Amino acid sequence: MPSSTKPVPLSRAVTAIDVLRRHFECQIAIEADTDPMLSRELAGVLESLGAVDYRDGFLQPGAHPVARQFADPPHSADGTVVDALAAFLPLGEALPWRYGYTPRPDLPGLESRMAWAELVGPEAPFHSDRVCLGLTFIGPRVRYPEHAHPAVEVYFVLSGTALWTADGVTHPRPPGSFILHPSNVVHVMETRDEPLLAAYTWSGDVRSPSVYTP
Repeated sequence: MPSSTKPVPLSRAVTAIDVLRRHFECQIAIEADTDPMLSRELAGVLESLGAVDYRDGFLQPGAHPVARQFADPPHSADGTVVDALAAFLPLGEALPWRYGYTPRPDLPGLESRMAWAELVGPEAPFHSDRVCLGLTFIGPRVRYPEHAHPAVEVYFVLSGTALWTADGVTHPRPPGSFILHPSNVVHVMETRDEPLLAAYTWSGDVRSPSVYTP
C-alpha cells in the first residue's frame, strides 16, 4: 500500500546529516586515544561523506509499518542525543524505510517491527559507492538476531537503551553510545520496553548485504 506521506525536500535530510557529522567529529577527538579503531573509522566515514553530492530533490516515503510509529516519537528515560534526534524525528514518516531480509518462519512478524532508512549509499537518495549512512529502528521487545556483513559498521544510538552483543559479549548501550562492528563480526541487538533508534554507517564493501548467520 503506497504511503500517503508527502515527499520532503532533501535539504531537510542534509541538515540532519550535518548534525550527525558534527557528532562524529567530536567523537574522533574523544576516542583518539581510548578507541583508535573507532576514531579512524569515523574519520574515513567523514571523508567519504564529504565527497557526496547532496543534490536537490525529495525524499520518497516508503510504506513500511515502522514509519507510523514516529507519530509516537522514540524517547529514552535515561537521556537522548537531543539535537540529532530532533533533526531526524520530523523526517520519520517520509524516510525510505525498508526491511531487507527474506522473512523467516521462525521469526514471525519481525519484518514489520524493524527497518532501516538509508540516506547515503549505492541505492540511496544521496549516491555513494564508498559509504552508507542511515537510520535503524527496532520496536520494543524485539530481538534482531545474529547477522553479519562485509562492511565495517558504526552505530550511534539516538534513542533507547538496547542490549548489543558482538563476538558473544553483551552490553547495554544507552543514547550517545558509539558501537563499532568490524567486517564480518556476528552481532545481535535486542530491545526491551522502549524502541531503538540509531544512526549507522557502512564503509568498505557497501554493496554486499547483511545476512543472518546460523
